[in-house]
Amino acid sequence: MELLYVLIIGAIAGWLAGQVWKGGGFGLLWNIIIGIAGSFVGGWLLGKLGVSIKLGGPTISLIITSVIGAVVILFIAGLIKKR
Repeated sequence: MELLYVLIIGAIAGWLAGQVWKGGGFGLLWNIIIGIAGSFVGGWLLGKLGVSIKLGGPTISLIITSVIGAVVILFIAGLIKKR
């Protein structure tokens, strides 16, 4: 059940990251997939940096963490896409 929760939050985060990263998005479906990956990347990256986001409840914190990870992925993918 937790994996399903992460996938849903990741899909929301991917959509939000696509809204934040105008011009760097890859369309709704790919942004959702990137958001799901961003859930894992954001958690890993913020953990390595020693940053903990505690806003609202755990769901809001997870969405923010996922959006950060998805924006990082969109940024890197945008660099690769330009080449």
